[in-house]
This record gives sequence, structure tokens and C-alpha cells, in this order.
Amino acid sequence: MEGWPQAGVVKENIPLLVVCGPTASGKTALAIGLALALNGEIVSADSMQIYRGMDIATAKPAPEEMRGVPHHLIGIVEPDERFSVAQYAPLAHAAIQDIYTRGRFPILCGGTGLYIQAVTENLILTEGELDHNGPGTWNDLQKIDPAAAEKIHPNDQKRISHALALHRATGVTLTQQNRRSRQEPTPYDARMIFLNARERQHLYDRIDQRVDQMLEAGLLEEARGQRQTARNTAAQAIGYKELEPYLLGQCTLEEAVEHLKRETRRYAKRQLSWFRRMAREWNERTPGSCAELFLEDGNLLEQAERQCKWDMP
Repeated sequence: MEGWPQAGVVKENIPLLVVCGPTASGKTALAIGLALALNGEIVSADSMQIYRGMDIATAKPAPEEMRGVPHHLIGIVEPDERFSVAQYAPLAHAAIQDIYTRGRFPILCGGTGLYIQAVTENLILTEGELDHNGPGTWNDLQKIDPAAAEKIHPNDQKRISHALALHRATGVTLTQQNRRSRQEPTPYDARMIFLNARERQHLYDRIDQRVDQMLEAGLLEEARGQRQTARNTAAQAIGYKELEPYLLGQCTLEEAVEHLKRETRRYAKRQLSWFRRMAREWNERTPGSCAELFLEDGNLLEQAERQCKWDMP
């Protein structure tokens, strides 16, 4: 690919392709197509696909979907284990380095924005900071760290609590910590493909269709089987907690499914906001490195080749 170092030549400037976007946007299919074209392997950036046995709810690609392309960091953690981005980042760095040193092309693909940001920006993270949570409101955060508050939705209590807890424990704001963590240069020459949604309803229709397909594939049975197993981070997987009221006899299946579709659409909306912000930041930092593809019918691989102006082998 023009402008990128060839595999095995410049070890400190590893080429890395990033495919990101909201759920049901076609990231996996596009990444696999690109991997086949580039002699590549895929590193998952999905905070739920990391768990074993949670296959349907997390939309893990089936072997036939992978088309022989090796996938890394899928199904490596038990559902009852605690897992965070602080543990994920070094595993992802190691996988990317391994792929590159074997002469293959590394592709980072997923919908967890923090995982992608941690890898591509080489964030320095510590487990204690990420696990330490506490009470507080968005207004509290706005007073001590307005820059962070501007980037965090007032209803995102998890990220608000994390930012406040970090400040209480260390006296350092999240903005200061992020600035410090980026002082170590990234080892990657990374390019990003962001699958955006030209028509929001089109994405929502795809989400509804995917939920229906998951139910047909056995999502309800998987959720029932994971009730006693999925704990900590895994218990937050969309698809399990929304079906729990039905499994407890508190609502009808139709009501639970509609709730699942609604929550998945809300999650996709949050993902779009995160990746749009990332896309702007990438364009500001490295002009021309970020290609934005719209979610639409057609050959996404062909779109990527055309819009990114790549010389595909």
C-alpha cells in the first residue's frame, strides 16, 4: 500500500489498519475482505468478544465467516473473570507485533472505542485506576475537569465515576492523565476506516434484523446458560441483561426483544459519537490518514479501495 512501510522492513513504524464503527455496520466482513486482499490477520477490539462462550450475543464471526483469516483476542477470557482495557492493550500490542514479524499485515477491528484508542495512541493505563470507581455526577466532573466533561455524556455514569475516582485517588484529572499517557510515541503507522451511517434508520434496520437473526440462532438459550457464569464486565453484554426480565417472568418475550433492540440502537448511537470524534482527531493529527466510509448497500471492500486510494496487491 502506497506510503506504508513493507512488513519486516521498519520495525518501529508498524503498518496498522483500523476498521471501526457501530454494531451491525459490517466491520467484520470488511476487515476479512481486506485481510484476504492484504495477506493480513485480524486483532479483535471488542470488549465482549474477548469472553469464551458468549458467541451469539457478541456476534463473534463463525469459522465460515472468517474465510481462513486468523483472528486474535477472541474467546480468551472466562465470563466470570474481570477484564479491562489495561489488560487488553498489552495483549493487542503483542498480537500486532507477532503478526507483523511473521510478514503478515495487522488489522485492528472492533467497536470498542476505548480499546482502539488505547492501542493506536499507545495509552499508558494501570489496572488500579480503571477498577477504582465511586459516586459522583457529571456536574462534579465538570467542575474539576471541564475538558473531560465535554467529551463524556452526562448519562455515562461509568466513565464519570472513573474520572472522579482517578482524581480522588491521585489528584490528577483524566485530561492530565491522558496527556501524560500519550507522551510515549505510538509504534504504528495507523490508518483508520470508520464505517459511518449516512442514514441512521438504515443502521437501525440492520440492528433490528441482526437481533432477529441472533434469536433464531439461539440467543435466548445462550443467555439462559450464561446467567450464572457471566459476571463482572461480561455481565454487561448487550443481549443478556435485556432478556433477563423475561427469564425471570417479569415481562413477555416480545417486550424483552423490543427492549434489546432499543438498547442496541442506543449503544450504536454512542459508538457513532465516539468514532466520529476519533475520526476528527485523526484527521487533525495526520491529514489524509482517516477514511470515512458510509454504511450502505454494496461492496464495502470496493468502497474502501476506492475512497482510501489504495493500490491493492
